[in-house]
Amino acid sequence: MTNLNRAVVLITGATGGFGRQMTSQFMAAGARVILTDLDSGGLATLKAEFDTSSNEILACITTDLSGMEGCQALFDAVQAEKLQPDILINNAGIAVSGRFDNVPRDRWESLMQIDLLAPMRLCDFFLPQMIERGSGHIVNISSVAGWTGAAGIAAYCAAKFGLRGFSESLAAELEEFNIKVSAVYPYFSKTPILDSERYGFEERMAIPDDMVTDPADVVAAIVKGVKRNRLHIFPDKMARRIHYIKRYMPWVIPILNRRMQERIVQAE
Repeated sequence: MTNLNRAVVLITGATGGFGRQMTSQFMAAGARVILTDLDSGGLATLKAEFDTSSNEILACITTDLSGMEGCQALFDAVQAEKLQPDILINNAGIAVSGRFDNVPRDRWESLMQIDLLAPMRLCDFFLPQMIERGSGHIVNISSVAGWTGAAGIAAYCAAKFGLRGFSESLAAELEEFNIKVSAVYPYFSKTPILDSERYGFEERMAIPDDMVTDPADVVAAIVKGVKRNRLHIFPDKMARRIHYIKRYMPWVIPILNRRMQERIVQAE
């Protein structure tokens, strides 16, 4: 079991839908948090909303994780505060959608930088301290799109598949050092990522309400899974269903993908 009481938890993408819930729920579980995001105003609002006299928010750090420089700057800022995260949550992410050849190259390259390379870089920075201590926990927020490909999100799927493989490999490598790894695979959730850039669509495609989960419920499942040291965390009913079908009835996935596209179009 991972003990969250007084644990230092570094949360990237802290001002987003999952990030805000992570801040609230990990603090409620007794953790102290380091918050980082590109949105400095959002960080200030978050600190004002959740900070208490017990100083559970240890630091708020504004940084851009779309390149090595930003990842290095985050690590340096954490070191300057003389903090060592017990748990690193790689939550920051973006999405773009559209047929792959319609998405500008700089947009999908930026996605790969933030969604895949940033988590790898941050692990590279923070893991040596965890190995030296003989404890730690890495949490990578992947997606159901890390288990099954879907039309219109090729780059996103590539990043999330990569993050799943990275997490599985890390778990095998770090077991001897008592460092745990969790990968999380949410389905659609009510977060700002639903409003991400779209290319090749005449107008924004709506997603039916019954296909969208509540971030609070998703994060509650994440906290529970982290406490139990789960490698794979499927935090909602749809994620669990899709994983089951992918494993045991993979021929059904293309049918489900076509039906999902039809439902999205009908919901407009």
